[in-house]
Amino acid sequence: MSRVPEAALPPLLAPRDALFLDFDGTLAEIAERPELVRVAPELVALIERTQRLLGGALAIVSGRPLRQIDEHLLPLQLPGAGQHGAELRVHGNATPQRRAWPGVAAMAADVVSRFGNDPQLLVEAKGAAVALHYRAAPERAELCQTSMRELAARHGLDVLVGKMVVEARPRGLHKGLAVDALLARPLFAGRRPVFVGDDTTDEDGFRRAAACGGYGIKVGPGASGACYRLDGVAAVHAWLARSADAASRARESAA
Repeated sequence: MSRVPEAALPPLLAPRDALFLDFDGTLAEIAERPELVRVAPELVALIERTQRLLGGALAIVSGRPLRQIDEHLLPLQLPGAGQHGAELRVHGNATPQRRAWPGVAAMAADVVSRFGNDPQLLVEAKGAAVALHYRAAPERAELCQTSMRELAARHGLDVLVGKMVVEARPRGLHKGLAVDALLARPLFAGRRPVFVGDDTTDEDGFRRAAACGGYGIKVGPGASGACYRLDGVAAVHAWLARSADAASRARESAA
């Protein structure tokens, strides 16, 4: 995997782009536990401005269930994909389409049995995936990853290691497929895909966006296949604001 040059800042969004945004570490700072995440007061208004720039073609693509994203972005309910694509919502305010994935419930039960009473670790059963968070005990990373790989192999699931978390999910399920599914729908079809994310799980989204004529933006440090980089959550917000401001000025000039 290549390293994005630190100075490779992304271009501003164009009206014919389709924007796919991760949530944790991209729109909101990562917290010690998922339920402790807080969003900046101006984020909802910023997303609404970006939606107008893109004619609505803005989606959240997250490992979280979409209902959790909705709780943080009230009153918005955005198009998007939750649980790496296990949930799909093509239009805002619609009921997400969900698939059942064999093996995940049994895997979740095994992880809860092994780690559910450990005060240093957090088991997150999402429905289509199960995650083991070890942010409070980074020294136990190897134990957590080894245990999850062992259990996932037993249940026929894939394992992906992220930032202080290891997650088991159905084989072949990833954010690149979510991008494909959304690009096939009228709201997003024919647009240049732009995928923004901070973690290992977003690399599939970067690759798919590039394969479809767009590009990826890596948030924060680390090697990545993305073409561009932003330093952190605040830089993502600033980039969205600059894009919206530039579009507003263009409309005023054309009036």
